[in-house]
Amino acid sequence: MEARLSESDPIKFRPRSAGASSGVFPGSATGRDGPAITAFNRHELNEILAVYGRKVAAGEWRDYALDLGRERAVFSVFRRSSEVPLYRIEKAPKLARKQGAYSVVAATGLILKRGHELRRVLSVLEAGVRLVEA
Repeated sequence: MEARLSESDPIKFRPRSAGASSGVFPGSATGRDGPAITAFNRHELNEILAVYGRKVAAGEWRDYALDLGRERAVFSVFRRSSEVPLYRIEKAPKLARKQGAYSVVAATGLILKRGHELRRVLSVLEAGVRLVEA
């Protein structure tokens, strides 16, 4: 007998598992396959989006992308959607004890700033062009 859903019944979504039937899914914090997906927390996203909002208001940036993976989380900033990212704000927890978990990378791959505090690392994006008088 086939169970049918009415329009008022909620749809229950479950993540796909690669053969795991015990409720532990690959990539979860309790899985055997490694760490969970690396992501920005709410505080980090608020700091990033504050800088992003100021740059959008100034007309410098127009689009962004968020990429979450096992090793790192990346917030990419674009001038236009069809281009390569101007900057990438990366969080790599593996580097937290060494050089710092956060970094800002330019389009050329040059690391502009790396550190332990996100606000300090994002300050490299705030620096504007200054007029030098002779």
